[in-house]
Amino acid sequence: MNWKDISILIVDDESDLLKLLIQRFQRKGANVTGCSSSEEALQRLPRFAFDIGIFDINLPGMDGIQLLRKTKELNPDMEVIMLTGHGTVETAIEAMKLGAYDYLRKPYALSELEVILAKALEKKTLREANTGLKQALLAGSNQFEIIGESSAIRQVLDLTRRVADSDIPVLIEGESGTGKELFAKALHFWSRRASQPFIAVNAGALPENLLESELFGHAKGAFTGAVSEKKGLVEVADQGTLFLDEIGEMPQSLQVKLLRFLESQEFRRIGDSRLRKVNVRVVAATNRILEQEVAKGTFREDLFYRLHVMKLTIPPLRERLDDIPLLVEFFLNKFGRGEEPAIGQRVMDALCRYHYPGNVRELSHMLERGMILAKGRAIEINDLLLPANGGAQNGGIDNDSRISLSELEKRHILRVLKASNGNKTQAAKVLGISVRNLYRKLEEYRITELT
Repeated sequence: MNWKDISILIVDDESDLLKLLIQRFQRKGANVTGCSSSEEALQRLPRFAFDIGIFDINLPGMDGIQLLRKTKELNPDMEVIMLTGHGTVETAIEAMKLGAYDYLRKPYALSELEVILAKALEKKTLREANTGLKQALLAGSNQFEIIGESSAIRQVLDLTRRVADSDIPVLIEGESGTGKELFAKALHFWSRRASQPFIAVNAGALPENLLESELFGHAKGAFTGAVSEKKGLVEVADQGTLFLDEIGEMPQSLQVKLLRFLESQEFRRIGDSRLRKVNVRVVAATNRILEQEVAKGTFREDLFYRLHVMKLTIPPLRERLDDIPLLVEFFLNKFGRGEEPAIGQRVMDALCRYHYPGNVRELSHMLERGMILAKGRAIEINDLLLPANGGAQNGGIDNDSRISLSELEKRHILRVLKASNGNKTQAAKVLGISVRNLYRKLEEYRITELT
C-alpha cells in the first residue's frame, strides 16, 4: 500500500488520541487532516476529496452518525471507519447500514485500525479500478503495431522506448495520419503503467464546456443537463496515461486549467469546490507547429514549455518510403481476413512513388478501398483511385515535382471533400482531423466551394 497516495480525515474530540492518530499515519506518509468536531470536518469535506474517514461516534454537537450521513452526501466514494465506545455497538451497526465500511470498539490496537483501513482502501481502489477499466476499454485498446524498419522510424522508436518509463509529459508532433496515437500507446504500454488505464481524448472534437466536463468531470446540477455527478477522464486515467490528441485545438481558458493540473496533478470538478489529486502521465499530440501557435498567441507559452519537456516527431510517410512494402503487407493482411489479395510489382512501384499527403492513414484507406473495388483477387492501379494527374504512369505523383506541401494538402482536402459529396463531418473523419480544424484549413486555403 502506497501511503503517499492516501488522504485521511480523522474526527475525534479526544485531543491526545487525535494527535496520536495524526502522527501515526503522517509518519507512514499519508496526507492526514484532523478535526475535533463534526462542524469542523464539514468545513473541510467540500474542499478536499478524502479517501478514508475515521470518525468517533460520540462527538459534541453533531454526532458521528450525522457526520457520516453528510459525508456520504458530499463524497459517496469515501470509505468511513467508525470508532465506538462501550454501549454504542447498536449505533455502530446503524452506521454500517448507512454506508460505513466498518467499526472499531474502544480501546483498540493501532495495528488493528491499520488493517481495517487497508481493507477499506482496497475496496475503494477496486471499485474505482472497475469503473476505470470499463471506461478504458471503451476509450482505447492495448492492441497496436508500429510497422517500419526505415532509419527514420527506428530513431523515433528508440527514443520512445527510452522515455516510456518516465513520468515526464511528452509532446508528439506529426502530420495528420502519421500514427501519433500509436506512439502514445507505445509510451504507455512499454512503461510500468501498462496495467493501468490508457485514456485518449480529442481536444479539438468537443465544444469548450463539454471538453472541460469530459476532462475534469462535474458535480450534480453543475449545469443544465448535469443530472448526476460525473467522474472526469483525469480520474479514470489515475495511475495510467492520459492522451490529449489535437492539443493545439484546445481553447485557451482550458489551457490554463490543464497547466495547473500538469503542475500539481490537482483539479476540481465543474461545480464542485473539492480539490482532488491523481497520479497521471500526460501525453499530448498535435499536427500543428506549436511554436508558431505560441507566436500567434493561440497557444500558451507556459503550457507549451510544460508539455515540451520531451518531444517525439513522427516522420511523414514520404520520408520513409522504404516502409511502404511492409505497410502494404500489414494492411492487406488486416483487411483480407485471412485471404491476402495479390498486388503486382507495377502497383507496388506506383504506391512507392506517391507523395501521401494523408500519410499512413491515406495508404490504409487506399488499400481498403482497393480491396473493395478489385474485381478479382489482384488489386489493380485503377482500384486504388490515385489522383488523375499522373495516374499509372508516375504512380499518382503530381506532374509538377516542384509543388509545395501546402498545395498538396489543399488538393488532398478537395479530393476528400468531393468523395464525401461536400459532407464536412465525414471529410474531417477521413482526414483524421476535427471539423473545427477542417474549417480552419478551408479558410486558410480559401476553399469556398467544390469545383
